Amino acid sequence: MPLPSKPIAVLIAQEIKATPAQVIAAIELLDEGATVPFIARYRKEVTGGLDDTQLRDLAERLVYLRELEARRTSILDSIRSQDKLTEELEAKIAAVTTKAELEDIYLPYKPKRRTKAEIARERGLGPLAEAILADRSVAPADRASAFITAEVPDVKAALDGARDIIAEGITENADLLGRLRAHMRQVAFLRARVVDGKQEAGAKFSDYFDHSERWATVAGHRALAMLRGWNEEFLSVDIVVDQDDTSPVKPVERIIAAAYTVGGTLPGDKWLMEVIGWTWRVKLSMSLSLDLMREMRERAEEEAIHVFARNLKDLLLAAPAGSRATMGLDPGIRTGVKVAVVDGTGKLLETTTVYPFPPKNDIRGAQAELASLVRKYAIELIAIGNGTGSRETERLVADMLGQLPAGPKPTKVIVSEAGASVYSASQAAADEFPGLDVSLRGAVSIARRLQDPLAELVKIEPKSIGVGQYQHDVDQGRLSRSLDAVVEDAVNAVGVDLNTASAPLLARVSGLGKSSAEAIVAHRDATGPFESRKELMKVPRLGARTFEQCAGFLRIPNGKEPLDASSVHPEAYGVAKKIVAACGRDLRAIMGDSAILKSLDPRTFVDERFGLPTVKDILAELEKPGRDPRPSFKTATFADGIDDIKDLKPGMLLEGTVTNVAAFGAFVDIGVHQDGLVHVSQLADRFVKDPHEVVKAGDVVKVRVTEVDVPRKRIGLTMRKDGAAEQGGREARRDAKADHQGRQNQARAPQPKPQAPSQGAFGAALAEAMKRK
Repeated sequence: MPLPSKPIAVLIAQEIKATPAQVIAAIELLDEGATVPFIARYRKEVTGGLDDTQLRDLAERLVYLRELEARRTSILDSIRSQDKLTEELEAKIAAVTTKAELEDIYLPYKPKRRTKAEIARERGLGPLAEAILADRSVAPADRASAFITAEVPDVKAALDGARDIIAEGITENADLLGRLRAHMRQVAFLRARVVDGKQEAGAKFSDYFDHSERWATVAGHRALAMLRGWNEEFLSVDIVVDQDDTSPVKPVERIIAAAYTVGGTLPGDKWLMEVIGWTWRVKLSMSLSLDLMREMRERAEEEAIHVFARNLKDLLLAAPAGSRATMGLDPGIRTGVKVAVVDGTGKLLETTTVYPFPPKNDIRGAQAELASLVRKYAIELIAIGNGTGSRETERLVADMLGQLPAGPKPTKVIVSEAGASVYSASQAAADEFPGLDVSLRGAVSIARRLQDPLAELVKIEPKSIGVGQYQHDVDQGRLSRSLDAVVEDAVNAVGVDLNTASAPLLARVSGLGKSSAEAIVAHRDATGPFESRKELMKVPRLGARTFEQCAGFLRIPNGKEPLDASSVHPEAYGVAKKIVAACGRDLRAIMGDSAILKSLDPRTFVDERFGLPTVKDILAELEKPGRDPRPSFKTATFADGIDDIKDLKPGMLLEGTVTNVAAFGAFVDIGVHQDGLVHVSQLADRFVKDPHEVVKAGDVVKVRVTEVDVPRKRIGLTMRKDGAAEQGGREARRDAKADHQGRQNQARAPQPKPQAPSQGAFGAALAEAMKRK
């Protein structure tokens, strides 16, 4: 019988710091179709309290390890069919935990084209190679003379054949390959050089024209910057091993020699050292360098995807302004400012376009039109998109507000319009506003995303929201899975109003999808608002399993059942009602009564189905029913008269909004159409390892200008109070340049990938290696 591989559950449990039993329970739930938000919220007893982060990591690793298991089985079958599977080999294959290790072991048994080593064996040179390895005292040339035949005309041909056989054995030695990779990971350098004649055209990569740093510690954003420079044919990129070692025999060659106990002064040792050097230069150096290049790319992509996902989460969970009548302005100079007014629920009331800028310059008419809309609809908020013309539009609005009679006036807010144009041209927007001009749909989106960022941003493909680095350079499948998970977690953490949510928002609820969300909206439109969660069962094709997954995340304020407005799952209403009975008061009376709820002992209400974690969650929800995990709403105030990068001077103290957080710092919108960089060294008066420790996307922060580079449109900022702006300055400038090459503040389609630059064999191999399977 085949030896069992190391259990998947044990591996994952070690990685996510859980027990195998917890992992097995979670895997069973996932395999049954349960979603991560549902398991994290409503199956704590089953999984022993695994949180959503652990469950996401578990789900991701489960896919990898199941693919590994399938490949392991395939390889075992292949080797078994060749009658070469020994117990020792089977145990070795069963023990590996990575795909790379598995493929290393399989190399000698992998069906391949006829090699030089096979040809040499067919010509009878196998015994010669074995004899040289076994006894080094005899000169290989003396042994080779006995193997001359019609197919092996001379000693050189015989030794070449023996060399090919030994070299193939070296390149297929899995243990040796593992040791060589480990050595390279410790000592290798990543080196970038400018391609001759490309200095001027590739100036944006000038920091990497003559650059070298340790492979093990290269930052992800710099690795991606160099790979982009290589891809655009401005840079050559190499892995360099033992570059400072001047000895005749390199450390990598000594590692190979040690594996075959080669190192003496006998004639056979000298010849074998030559074979080892040749094998390293011709066969192993390139293949292992490419392995490291792939590892580096994967590591950099993982970092970039992680940063993108974290920024997206912060943006989605940004503070909502709430149900207030809002005017959305999509700024434009020549084409005019697009205006949309929505009520507190986001319903579109009116649209128009005003032309305060050249060529029409109708400032008075534009202000009169906006003031009229403010009065007509009792506007409380004015959302101004942060694209071209935003500061000019903000000044227009400020002047208009100044002319209004004394009394309460709308609050103007600069809003990120990233992705608004993508939404405007989408099928979802066309379905929602079939008769509305595309250009006006963007203004609607800008208004709504101020009211409720989450509800509006879910309508836009996550990759188009523009809070990532090098988003078109990373694996698009992994990026999409990661971002979709972030959106799903954010939507379900907040909860969704069943009677007002759009189909795109409902589609992100646990257990629902596009078709079931559309069916819910269609049923709601046909029969009126849902009065209870139970009525969901009347929606066509929405069965008990789907209801179980989604019901707890859907809210019905002021419905027949008060608990329907909370995150208490319908399956646990019985427990909630026991709690109510113990209080001796009406459910609505105790909801929000912290004193009486905290006086109860949760253990009193535990039963066979619902344990202590669920009871505590129910008590917490009754204490603050329908609580929103998002922060309270506040806005940044841009400085008057600071509208352009040319207006900035070092030393200015300004307020701004964090738009993006990278591994090396945070980007802040200070109202001059170009975000400034607060390098990680400038985020606080202490050492900061991870910028997310200090800031997140959407935060309002105070910054001081430290550097202004108008020609290159770069702004240096600091949040430190000690004024040590020079610390990390050089690294900040380099990181800013790397970001300039990779950050996508405005969504754009990926550009066609150019052909790989001509860099010889390594360049061609690198091009092939960078292709994702």
